[in-house]
Amino acid sequence: MIRINLLPHREQKRQARQRRFLSMIMLSVIAAAALVVLGYLFLAARLEAQNSRNEILRAENLKLDEQIAEIEKLKSEKQAMLEKKNIVERLQNNRTEAVRLMDQLTRQTPEGVYLKDVKQTDAKLVIAGFTQSNARVSNFMQNLADSPLFEQPVLVEVKSTSASGTLSEFTLDVALSRPKEEIASQPVAAVNSGGGRK
Repeated sequence: MIRINLLPHREQKRQARQRRFLSMIMLSVIAAAALVVLGYLFLAARLEAQNSRNEILRAENLKLDEQIAEIEKLKSEKQAMLEKKNIVERLQNNRTEAVRLMDQLTRQTPEGVYLKDVKQTDAKLVIAGFTQSNARVSNFMQNLADSPLFEQPVLVEVKSTSASGTLSEFTLDVALSRPKEEIASQPVAAVNSGGGRK
């Protein structure tokens, strides 16, 4: 027996195609949404990992900054210790300098010259005193120039102090003979003398 299908088969096929099409669209939307979510999660995980690495780097940078500050502090302490050591060495080397200086001044001062004041600044002496004549000051300067401790005596001034002109006041600048590295780093000192050799 022959069966005749009187149902609208074209309409059913069209509806089936539409259902398949809609299901494909839904699957595509779901797949796209899943891809977007997966991409977001992947990027969020990468961002979190990068942030954690950045935090580690910041913490390490802070540690390095502290270590650099400690190193700088140690360097400054080392420099201060070296300066103290140099000062102690200079003092040790020059502890007898004042005695030698006074001894040489006593030996080189001729008769008729009286010293009233001796001041030392670094490697320079300023000598003030009285003299009976200008020739004696010249003789004193020559003696200082011949001494191994003094060099380059320079007469700053000579002036008469008494009405009769028997005494004149003089001032001399004299350099001390020292190694150049000592001259550059020697602290200021002062030596005062109350009298001279007759």
